[in-house]
Amino acid sequence: MRIGVISDTHGLLRAEALAALEGSEYILHAGDVGDAAILDRLRDLAPVTAIRGNVDAASPCSQLPETELIQLADRSIYMLHDRQVLGLDPVSAGIAVVVSGHSHHPTIQWHKGVLYFNPGSAGPRRFSTPVSLGFLTITDSAIEPRLVDLLPN
Repeated sequence: MRIGVISDTHGLLRAEALAALEGSEYILHAGDVGDAAILDRLRDLAPVTAIRGNVDAASPCSQLPETELIQLADRSIYMLHDRQVLGLDPVSAGIAVVVSGHSHHPTIQWHKGVLYFNPGSAGPRRFSTPVSLGFLTITDSAIEPRLVDLLPN
């Protein structure tokens, strides 16, 4: 299963992001959506699960859940916007992947068999971070994370 992972769009859904996400079987948005129309456009590509970020507090996206636990390809994926406030032990909870955003820093990190995955920010460039998104490819035997830079630095 090919899962597109995007975060921190902050109201901007780039054509490069849409092109990269084509062919995804599912899309996860890890918060700071900024405009509910972005989720509608992503749903044109594939089913979407989205959570709210701190930017979404005063918008229609404020109705999104703060966290989400979903099953995709027989794996548990826990979503929250800011990994620093993770309030559970993924290993004890049987979670395979923790997806987050917020920091704008794309990250692939394995710890005690759990993948911590932040696709970075796909919206307006901020700080010196890349404009990026990511993919999770899940097979019977593995989870393969991949980050994609959308714009040259």
